[in-house]
Amino acid sequence: MKQIRLAIDVGGTFTDVFVFDEKTRKISVTKTSSTPSNPEKGILAGMEKAQVKGENIKVFSHGTTVGTNALIERKLPKTALVTTKGFRDVPEIRRGTKLDLWDAYKDTAKPYIRRRDRFEINERVDYHGNILTEVDPEEVRALAQKLKQRGTESIAVCFLNAYVNGENERIVKEILQEELPGVYVCASSEVLPEIFEHERMSTTIVNAVLGPIMSRYIRTLEGEMEKKGFKDDILVLHSGGGVMTSSTVPRYAARIASSGIAAGAIASKHIAQLCGYKNAIGLDMGGTSTDISLMYDGDIRITKDWYIEYGYPIGFPSIEILTIGAGGGSIAWKDDGGSLRNGPQSAGAVPGPACYNKGGEEPTNSDANLVLGRLGVNLLDGSMQLDKEKAIQAVGKIAKKFNYSIVEAANAIIEVANANMCDALRLISVRRGYDPREFALVAFGGAGPLHGAYLAKEMEIPTVIVPPHPGVAAAMGCLLVDVRHDLSKTFVKKFNQVTTEELDVEFAAMEQEAEKLLQEEGVAKENSTLMRYIEMRYSGQWRALAIPISSKAQSLKETLEAFHQEHEREYAFSDRKQAVEIYGLQLTAIGTVPKPEFPKYGPSGNLEDALKEIREVYFDSEFVATKIFDREKLPVSAEIHGPAIVEQLDATTVIPPDFTAIVDEYRNIIITVNK
Repeated sequence: MKQIRLAIDVGGTFTDVFVFDEKTRKISVTKTSSTPSNPEKGILAGMEKAQVKGENIKVFSHGTTVGTNALIERKLPKTALVTTKGFRDVPEIRRGTKLDLWDAYKDTAKPYIRRRDRFEINERVDYHGNILTEVDPEEVRALAQKLKQRGTESIAVCFLNAYVNGENERIVKEILQEELPGVYVCASSEVLPEIFEHERMSTTIVNAVLGPIMSRYIRTLEGEMEKKGFKDDILVLHSGGGVMTSSTVPRYAARIASSGIAAGAIASKHIAQLCGYKNAIGLDMGGTSTDISLMYDGDIRITKDWYIEYGYPIGFPSIEILTIGAGGGSIAWKDDGGSLRNGPQSAGAVPGPACYNKGGEEPTNSDANLVLGRLGVNLLDGSMQLDKEKAIQAVGKIAKKFNYSIVEAANAIIEVANANMCDALRLISVRRGYDPREFALVAFGGAGPLHGAYLAKEMEIPTVIVPPHPGVAAAMGCLLVDVRHDLSKTFVKKFNQVTTEELDVEFAAMEQEAEKLLQEEGVAKENSTLMRYIEMRYSGQWRALAIPISSKAQSLKETLEAFHQEHEREYAFSDRKQAVEIYGLQLTAIGTVPKPEFPKYGPSGNLEDALKEIREVYFDSEFVATKIFDREKLPVSAEIHGPAIVEQLDATTVIPPDFTAIVDEYRNIIITVNK
């Protein structure tokens, strides 16, 4: 009988495995090393370590960094761009901006498709969608032969104004598929039918370069899983916080570019809601970076302004995640101005922090936490030993540069790391018009619970939530999502000139396409939900806000008022006398997938049974005798008064003095500041 729900998050260093048994309601977790050259091997190794058999799997969902790594490392198939005559250099020109505007020596990354592989076709469509110049089929066939001789594996087709009429793109795509069987071809009018040629072209190019990679990856994984006895659909997490079945992934490959990162945000939302919070900030701190997300009133912030490499935007909706170079392996260093810095450089998994004793010599956050006693010398249930002497030697480099003692240097390293993360927390909350005091902080990842309480105190966040398995929370997030597709369409019109009937006609066409996509994914109609949004802005502005609208809108007055209110919250400004226009229409199609119901636990045992040892830990300028608890033995409803440390297989939680922690019925640790 199929009773196992399996979630696997494939990261750059580790592959995290989360297993939920529906029959026994038992949760088990494990980690195994990732295999970047063959990601599916890491998945199979994780299954074997977790003792999961394919024939027992009911649902298999996973997040992956395959797409992300391919873009960063530029290990891409030979791809060509076919565009309107005179526009082959759009990927080179971009928006003419730089990530660091004042750094004259830092160049933007090169385009994913070289200029020699970007080709022009004589065609033209005006801004109304009228075809001014039709495609010459013979010109396309001649180009196809040239691409065949060059060994092209993938093609992106993007014509000017194709967002309003994609007929010329459709003709070219059909001819190329006919002449070049087996070659991946995608058209911008199908991928992202929106105005702005650079954003549309960039998204189509990313889709084209990742299409063959994701197709091969999924085919290989499906084959290996079939050998293990699993023959159902593989669910793959995408950037928007939903999943796609394996058959749909190649068509929208660009959505997988931030697959793994989105899983953590989903997990953060679920954990916060279990604890009764509608507002939460997710802090996913791993070995090299920290990913921060925000949920407000039960909804995670979504953005369409994101990228893997600056200058090459991906226009699909994505969970808004702020990533900074702050992790357990982040290196402390002294800059030219004589200040102590932390990250973004990282020791990574190899050689890793000095305390790993694998050749690393630079001081890292892990070394500093070990010197301060917050990390024990035994990790992963004793399977990994940390070398405290190596950590002291590494931290000594900072101590020498600043004339600090070893302990002062270690404490300074952690304080700088915490300051960096607080800056990021402010960016995603205060700078967006949110008050951190109204939120809970969900701290997870291998290093998040080490720092969560200090960040909450600095930001005046009243509550910190540490989930039962913080190190594999992102993997758990893969089990908590629905099938999701996001459709969009450019629709520019003055708000006071549009009617509800006109909008209903436009949305009806989009809903028909959405229902077809969900049907292809195997979603029953009764499990489908369609949500409409209107992108609105003040006339003359560029940035728009997506405002929800009911399926059968009787009046647009409420929608207009909602726009003014959201604009006030987002930008601290609104003007009800200012003219408003509609910029675009969005439709989100949700196919509900059954979620696991995690068990509740009742009180059992006592706190003293969980006590492992008493260790000297540095808090508030001195070492304090601190109780060290085994999380597996912590009873529900246990109340822990800081200072205390809670250790487990995948993370260490620090409860500083003046903090109190309570274990709730889901075994979350809820940490609050004593008043």
